[in-house]
Amino acid sequence: MGALTGAHRTFKGHSSGSRRHESTEAMTKDTNTLPYRPCVGLMVLNRAGLVWVGRRADTPGEPEGPGAWWQMPQGGIDEGEVPRKAALRELREETSIQSVEFIAEMADWLHYELPASLQGKTWGGRYRGQKQKWFALRFHGHDREVDIRPGAGQKAEFDAWKWAPITDLIGLIVPFKREVYRAVVAEFEPHALPIDTRAP
Repeated sequence: MGALTGAHRTFKGHSSGSRRHESTEAMTKDTNTLPYRPCVGLMVLNRAGLVWVGRRADTPGEPEGPGAWWQMPQGGIDEGEVPRKAALRELREETSIQSVEFIAEMADWLHYELPASLQGKTWGGRYRGQKQKWFALRFHGHDREVDIRPGAGQKAEFDAWKWAPITDLIGLIVPFKREVYRAVVAEFEPHALPIDTRAP
């Protein structure tokens, strides 16, 4: 697995609302031995300094639980794949976007744990959560480049998309990922500014 080392921060997952956790002491012990799924996350910024977000397609069996939340592109790292290559692949698969350049990378890996109600069930019960390497990319293309329709044999990741101010992101994401998003926003906020596109 490519470059899966370095500092990390871990955030505990909690379900939304006041519903009690469904875990037992035995379940907690079992899930605590599970690894984190290696993953990349991408903040794609356009020339106006807005962030690309997609509304998750609320389909049966959604790995991280039901709900039409908005989120930035993310996805798993394949065996032997380096994170930057995985980031470009996931972005292309989920959005068809290719006209981008890397502008920043978080030094830390951000870890989050799934809520107790999803642990032992999501991703075949193999992982307790995800560890994410986050990148910021600048989009230099046109909006018509975006196509969220799934390819043959694939399921739709998103059913709608939009450009959003970076200050809106934390309120758009599913609650158990909000601490991760706070860290990402704090890291990449200096890049969320309009850029001068006029010719010199």
